Amino acid sequence: MVPLDGFPPKRREAQDGADAVAAPIPARFPATDPDEALLDAYSHAVSTAVALVRPSVVHIGVERVARRGKTQRGSGSGFIITPDGYLLTNSHVAAGATGLQATLPDGRVVAGELVGDDADSDLAVVKIGADHLAHARLGDSSRLRVGQVAIAIGSPYGFQHTVTAGIISALGRSMRSATGRLLDNIIQTDAALNPGNSGGPLVDSTGTVIGVNTAVILPAQGICFAIASNTADRVAVALIREGRVRRAYLGVSAQDLPLLRRVVRHFNLTHETGARVESVAAESPAAHAGIRTGDIIVALGETPITGVDDLQRVLTGGRIGEAVQATLLRRDQRLQLSVTPRESAPSA
Repeated sequence: MVPLDGFPPKRREAQDGADAVAAPIPARFPATDPDEALLDAYSHAVSTAVALVRPSVVHIGVERVARRGKTQRGSGSGFIITPDGYLLTNSHVAAGATGLQATLPDGRVVAGELVGDDADSDLAVVKIGADHLAHARLGDSSRLRVGQVAIAIGSPYGFQHTVTAGIISALGRSMRSATGRLLDNIIQTDAALNPGNSGGPLVDSTGTVIGVNTAVILPAQGICFAIASNTADRVAVALIREGRVRRAYLGVSAQDLPLLRRVVRHFNLTHETGARVESVAAESPAAHAGIRTGDIIVALGETPITGVDDLQRVLTGGRIGEAVQATLLRRDQRLQLSVTPRESAPSA
């Protein structure tokens, strides 16, 4: 798996703020567009979505100090999420930059300042100073369905505002970040991505951002990945507020799992999905609590856990050093185990 920035690729192993972003960009086709009748439904949906989101997408130029003091230049993509100039991109695009520039759709080139980056989620927030900025809206990635339209916008190989379209191929994938942390709840799409697409938006047919494009598997074709918008929203808020993301560490990787109706009825659950534990790190809080691979986490304390999104939401910014009852299903048993998450060490 390779990142999609303009720097020499680093090997990746495929496995597995704004408090609320404001209204969507008010761009749309004129009602009297004479060519609109020439578009079929699919083309119309893609074109309309692109018209809504394109004004918020920027090309990011990056400078870093390389070996022997030489300057290394690269590029990536990003998209503005607030009217005052906060934009989202990938950590592997912006982290460690000595200089950042954003090229706006209207041709303006403005300096950017790194607000914060989170290598563990491969996300970063950059602030630019400019007026009359369009901004995109982050959607609810928990409502996505396999097979729905997915549209990527970015600057592959420097070709700004390139649009590719496809579908959502799978949900709930896992992959490893550059830090080695397992990223859960990754969106797989066949919308073509190339180096330079990193940090650009993946949007649905309504022009709502559903993911942040991040990586592809080479030499495969049509196997591309994006960080889910719900993850991006939480990380962006934390980076804008504190410049970093504080996480409570359990020591598990997990996947969303639908529960059989008879299981839901038997255990009197209020939801039909949970987070299945795929692995447990040695000497982790989860290991000490007795959580095992194959357990299905359905609650932490009083908070229902319907999947990885809920698990990450509960663990980000809270529960550090606080004992909490983990409710889980193990074969035909419902167990409650006390687990005390610790703060995860910040990534280098």
